[in-house]
Amino acid sequence: MSATATTRTAAMGKGAFSSLRYRKHRDRVIELILLAAALVAVFTTLAIVFILVYESAAFFEHVSIKDFLTDKQWTPLFDDAHYGIMPLVSGTLTVTFVALLVAIPLGTIIAIYLSEFATHRMRETVKPILELLGAVPTVVYGYFALLMVTPFLQKLIPGLPGFNMLSAGLVIGLMIVPYVASVSEDAMRAVPRYMREGSYAMGATRLQTALRVVVPGALSGIAAAYILGISRAIGETMVVAIAAGMQPTLTFNPTEPAATITAYIVQVSLGDLPHDSIGYQSIFAAGLVLMLMTLVFNLVGFFLTRRFREAY
Repeated sequence: MSATATTRTAAMGKGAFSSLRYRKHRDRVIELILLAAALVAVFTTLAIVFILVYESAAFFEHVSIKDFLTDKQWTPLFDDAHYGIMPLVSGTLTVTFVALLVAIPLGTIIAIYLSEFATHRMRETVKPILELLGAVPTVVYGYFALLMVTPFLQKLIPGLPGFNMLSAGLVIGLMIVPYVASVSEDAMRAVPRYMREGSYAMGATRLQTALRVVVPGALSGIAAAYILGISRAIGETMVVAIAAGMQPTLTFNPTEPAATITAYIVQVSLGDLPHDSIGYQSIFAAGLVLMLMTLVFNLVGFFLTRRFREAY
């Protein structure tokens, strides 16, 4: 081999080594950027938890946890202040329950139809329209509940107050239908085709296949959709603030007005209370309860999802 060829081979080897080293550095930089992006969500969550716990600790220096959990009155802005969180919890749970009575059956039926019965053209038309409902501002849903749903319900239920949890819950249920239907439909579409074909080969109808094969096979994704809907309903603010009223009452009757945790937080946040007052600090204690409620539902959903995934 001549000296020129040797020099050329060495240069090519050096260039290949430099290119390989450049790709490694580039991949490392991209990996660090992705890691930083992932840590942003972690640090944000930890910061939220820290703020809630820190401010709640200052609140519980003046209010005992026993009174907070057992007192049946929530009047932190009155002269005769009471700090029982149960009226807000009852309102939150009642509105969420009414919303789920609408969202879960309707969202599941829509998901089954789109996944198993709708034509490709129908699915590609209906699903984007359905998901578009999730982009409507919640304040629009709130005024829809107050100005249209409530008057309609008052014709069916004489004596129904102008502000009530029933209309707010029904509208929230309609609002979260796109979340439940879309995620459930994606889970059903992910069920392998051979499971459907095996069911058809055994003589099952399309409806029997959908209910006895596809739905059980997609239960983990469907459970995740339900938990997403529950979390969305619990955290809803504007609909309940507009349509349910902001009167904290310990009741589980959906035909009565009540306040939810999120509605109270909005009420105080828009006020003129000093930041170091007990009334202002109470929103952090309420927010901590809301976070714990959401955490419990998400943990339940996680374990259910893992159980169904292992079963299938």
